Amino acid sequence: MKIIPLSEGAFTIDSSKKFIPFDPEKDDLQQRAIGSLLVEIQPFIIITSKEILLLDTGLGFRKDGTLQIHQLLLQHGIGSGEVTKVLMSHLHKDHSGAISYKDDSGIRQLSFPNAAYYVQEQELNFALEKNSPSYLKEEVEILKNNPQTVLLNGSGKIDNNISYELTGAHSPYHQVFWIKENDETIFFGGDDAPQLNQMKKRYIAKYDFNGRKCMELRQEWWEKGEQEKWTFLFYHDVKYPTFAFS
Repeated sequence: MKIIPLSEGAFTIDSSKKFIPFDPEKDDLQQRAIGSLLVEIQPFIIITSKEILLLDTGLGFRKDGTLQIHQLLLQHGIGSGEVTKVLMSHLHKDHSGAISYKDDSGIRQLSFPNAAYYVQEQELNFALEKNSPSYLKEEVEILKNNPQTVLLNGSGKIDNNISYELTGAHSPYHQVFWIKENDETIFFGGDDAPQLNQMKKRYIAKYDFNGRKCMELRQEWWEKGEQEKWTFLFYHDVKYPTFAFS
């Protein structure tokens, strides 16, 4: 399988839930609001022998009128219509911002017109009902009753190569994914396992719905990943998008 990180850049975020671009060579984290976190925004493309999978969709920012994620895909020779499945860990705005966009007529369209979108049904309902700055209802409501949406409930398998687990750790209905082909296993933990350094120490984050569960799951996945030689994908890691045990 081929892994392509789609880096949208580094950002700081504080309690306001606003993502502010950060240039590590020019900007000073200490000059940002107290408690600001430095994160990468980094969806992933996985190319298997049969499919092109997208893991989360990024912020949905535009550059010169075009979705940034579409531009990043084209840099790798991939058109938005070639993506076959979009796997959503959860629907916080930094992960779901490019689920949809408004076309030149002001009509909202799915950003990946030929893809099936896989999302937890309770997560979608929660995003649409919740009055929270973490969610952008206008971006995700297109998934409701859409023929391209596949609503998942709990844990299970999408096909023989993709399995998912409802964790309820970072957010109440967060899910993680394993993609397997031949002897290779790729693990995407979304915001349950967002950065490499969090895998290596006992760390409980206040911003998680269930921080202790996140910590325990990270330890469990790290140990199993070492035993089974997984490749880990880190959505928010500024330095290390992937880590592979070998």
